[in-house]
Amino acid sequence: MAIMRMKHVRLGQDGPTVSRIGLGCMAMSGMYGPSDEAECIATIHAALEAGINLLDTGDFYGMGHNEMLIGRALEGRRHEALISVKFGSIRAPNGAWLGVDGRPQAVKNFLAYTLQRLRTDHIDIYRLSRVDPAVPIEETVGAIAEMVKAGFVRYIGLSETGGESIRRAQLTHPVCDVQIEYSLASRGMERAILPAARELGIGITAYALLSRGLLTGSKTGGKGDFRGHLPRFSGENYERNQRLVMELAQLAGENDATPAQIAIAWALTKGDDIVPLIGARTRKQLKESLGALAIRLSTEDIGRAERIGAEIAGERYDPTQMRMLDSEKA
Repeated sequence: MAIMRMKHVRLGQDGPTVSRIGLGCMAMSGMYGPSDEAECIATIHAALEAGINLLDTGDFYGMGHNEMLIGRALEGRRHEALISVKFGSIRAPNGAWLGVDGRPQAVKNFLAYTLQRLRTDHIDIYRLSRVDPAVPIEETVGAIAEMVKAGFVRYIGLSETGGESIRRAQLTHPVCDVQIEYSLASRGMERAILPAARELGIGITAYALLSRGLLTGSKTGGKGDFRGHLPRFSGENYERNQRLVMELAQLAGENDATPAQIAIAWALTKGDDIVPLIGARTRKQLKESLGALAIRLSTEDIGRAERIGAEIAGERYDPTQMRMLDSEKA
């Protein structure tokens, strides 16, 4: 299948112009098990050459490893990329999650280390990874706004943020986008988050388009693969979901496509204000994902895919993490 020329769109009414598809780099730093650094860097280079200019990372991916990897990949090519960084998640040396910190002084501290690891003098889009329930979102966004004024940040984004918090943040400083999980299996953001974003002229960057590989039949990689703790990959849920994965594969075959391409192509039908982040960590995966740009799904195909996705069993995170998500509040 031919790969189409990359289209570019405005990320919200107050944001930068970004590629129609962005590259999510989390999987390059061990979250799904071991990865090949040389291949990851080659994949970033291939993405740039394909017209992708939006790279998404988090300072807690691999405890800083992901930022350092991107910094090496962009040596001499920083001008070709817009870097989106999530911050605020606290981790222990053993990888355990310890919460989130959105205090103004913490914002500036996280940013100082991020700039060093990425070998850059500014971050294009900076966002708190999860809303800190102990800190008013106005204070966190206000601190990022200070960094915008100082020239260390270009734009402010949000992540896994509910409708009310989006509105409060926007009153503090213009927000370019909300990053949120969105896939055939996770469409909750359509209820309140997407309408609020569209009302305010805020874009969406959608991650986990493949439901972390579930929709493509991917199996967990053992030690170091956090998916082993996710409800959709566990027990009876996983067994049930395999039948649905086979149905999606059949639909893909009828369209001369792969399940990954169908899942990404579906997201592309939802509006130019929704920018999918593909999680490729190899050039082969990247090429497959980019093939979605050439797929045209019929109304019937979209309906079939959505019916399959609606039957996926299990929440996207465990109960404890679901309770922590501002985006899941009514």
